[in-house]
Amino acid sequence: MTQQQEKCAGVLGGMGPDATVDFMNRLIRLVDAKEDNDHIRCIVDNNPKVPSRIKALFEGGKEDPAPCLMDMARRLEAWGADFLVMPCNTAHYYHEQIQSAVRIPVLDMIRLTARAARQKFPQLRKAGILATSATVRVGLYEKAFGELGIATLYPDEPDQAGLLALIKSIKAGQIGEPQRAALIATGRRVLEKGAQALVLACTELSVIAPQKDELPFVDASQALAEETFAIVKQGKATPPYPSADSLP
Repeated sequence: MTQQQEKCAGVLGGMGPDATVDFMNRLIRLVDAKEDNDHIRCIVDNNPKVPSRIKALFEGGKEDPAPCLMDMARRLEAWGADFLVMPCNTAHYYHEQIQSAVRIPVLDMIRLTARAARQKFPQLRKAGILATSATVRVGLYEKAFGELGIATLYPDEPDQAGLLALIKSIKAGQIGEPQRAALIATGRRVLEKGAQALVLACTELSVIAPQKDELPFVDASQALAEETFAIVKQGKATPPYPSADSLP
């Protein structure tokens, strides 16, 4: 594709800021660039003021993130984005509401990740999900993997509580070897429970992703970046556009 034909990606970001920067870095690394013009154009709303998805879905918070996310989507569309991506797993609980707010496609990172896992591990029958407790509670990955005939496994309750604490610590800027070691230890225990591969199903965990030889895993942020690259640089089709008649 010529640069004039390339699509522009709109990024609903800030959930959290480090996760958004990590996603952008992944997108940059996918491009075999010789100069600035070779890279992918993105319009990024790195908005850390989106109400907490964890509080809304797991901790009894009263503030609904959906209106803010829908407003971000409308603004990105108005600014010229051809399609939208959202590097936050838990926020995909609101995917349908966000899609209903715009006329451009909103990629579904959850389904993309499930399909990436099946492609990477063709014999996969049980996937271990490492995610926020809110993502676990609303069953986002159970549905996506269920569509592929793959079961999901989760950490035991103490490990899930520790994983949520780890995710919150990353949001607070604690990013280093102790955090990576904790993630790897939790992942290994989920593998011992019977998972054949793991999913880094929180983009905070993507920030401290293990090395490829440390755990068998797929990374949701990487799956989203690769799909974005394929759409922009390889001309891959985006999901069908919703009918304008369905918009509010």
